[in-house]
Amino acid sequence: MGKTIPLITLNDGLQIPSIGLGTYALNGAQGVSAIQSALDNGYRLLDTAFNYENEGAVGEAIRRSSVAREEIIVTSKLPGRHHRYDRALKTIQESLYRLHVDYLDIYLIHWPNPKRDLYVEAWQALIDAKKWGLVRSIGVCNFNAEHIDRLLQETGVAPSINQIELHPRFSQVEQLAYNQSQGIVTEAWSPLERSGSVLQDEKLIQIAKEHGKTPGQIILRWHIQLGAVPLPKSASPKRQLENLQVFDFALNEQEMQLISSLTSATGRINNQDPAEYEEF
Repeated sequence: MGKTIPLITLNDGLQIPSIGLGTYALNGAQGVSAIQSALDNGYRLLDTAFNYENEGAVGEAIRRSSVAREEIIVTSKLPGRHHRYDRALKTIQESLYRLHVDYLDIYLIHWPNPKRDLYVEAWQALIDAKKWGLVRSIGVCNFNAEHIDRLLQETGVAPSINQIELHPRFSQVEQLAYNQSQGIVTEAWSPLERSGSVLQDEKLIQIAKEHGKTPGQIILRWHIQLGAVPLPKSASPKRQLENLQVFDFALNEQEMQLISSLTSATGRINNQDPAEYEEF
């Protein structure tokens, strides 16, 4: 693992870096180059998904990198339309073939798809995939407390991770607290907010100046001190390195509260609940 990145232990014992690389839209040759650059720069947690259509690029970057496979934590996700048990298992196998790896370190249900109400069946497929050695750790994305409660009630197996949209415009206080109460690590997608407008916030800029950091670094540090694992995406080697340089300072309680106060009802991307995305 990257020496400068602290590790977090999941509820099943797997250790993961406390920051990772989001790979959404990093596709093709340019995507391979960007992901390989991230590995060279010290990233050891890679986040992809069946729906990103770039598992091949992630796998190629891993093969081209000088970093040993066993040092890399590779995550992929099951799409909402593949929740039937048999189809879920085949989708996991397809991800392994696309990535050209023998196992996935982390596999997540991309969202609960509540209208079809098959996420418990999908979860059972993930439980079995872990038993069979296809996956080391299993979790979910965009699940609310009620969805996770049902998984616990019907299978007795808690997710190791719940990956959710989390950034200063959408601080998810209740969901973060619930995840922590259940021993579930929160990962943050779009941790810098997809539009990037939060980076222009004057309060954030002032905090950044006081610490000699960028607004982006301040936000990533905020995630880490909340106990969340941010997954910033960047194809720029300079920005990739910058995003890792968040372990040499700390925010005080007042700064943490100020950043959290930037949240709003319209902070969610497109102001739309992920549960409304039919093909998520």
